[in-house]
Amino acid sequence: MIIAQRKRTENIAEYLLYMWQVEDLIRANRFDMDVIRRTVIARYDQPEEVKEEIARWYEELIGMMRGEGVVEKGHIQLNKNVILTLTELHLRLLRSPEEMIYGAAYDKTLPYIVHLRSKSGGEDIAELETCFTAIYGYLMLKMQQKEISADTMEGIKQISSFLALLSEKYRADRNGELELKE
Repeated sequence: MIIAQRKRTENIAEYLLYMWQVEDLIRANRFDMDVIRRTVIARYDQPEEVKEEIARWYEELIGMMRGEGVVEKGHIQLNKNVILTLTELHLRLLRSPEEMIYGAAYDKTLPYIVHLRSKSGGEDIAELETCFTAIYGYLMLKMQQKEISADTMEGIKQISSFLALLSEKYRADRNGELELKE
């Protein structure tokens, strides 16, 4: 919760990836709050009242995951809404004539998105979700200390750069610093 709040204001891409990790952490702990308290919350160097607030946050997420039927896989609506919001901004940026750098970054990233979507087994996944899925998959491989090919690394670097730019634009938009003409 503490990390999520900070990431949401600082870097929306990192926030979403963190939230996906939390969903998987909940699944790995079988939705058991006692286990989450022992293995996750106990590690926070925080006063007890803050730990209780963190526990309530995890309980709320567990409730959302169960209620929305994403116990085994998928993402809660809260996280889907982040992608929808980012997609709306992405489309506004692409339509804006003064956002040529963003458009060029997207054009440079698009071949990687197309390649990844073709490998996804025909699922109709939004472009930005494809980007986030690629980065999340890379992070999981890295955590497992698995080998990552040079081609994959090239794609990950480009997608990361693109998502970092989108995150900057998101922060500027939220702060009222982004004026787009369409």
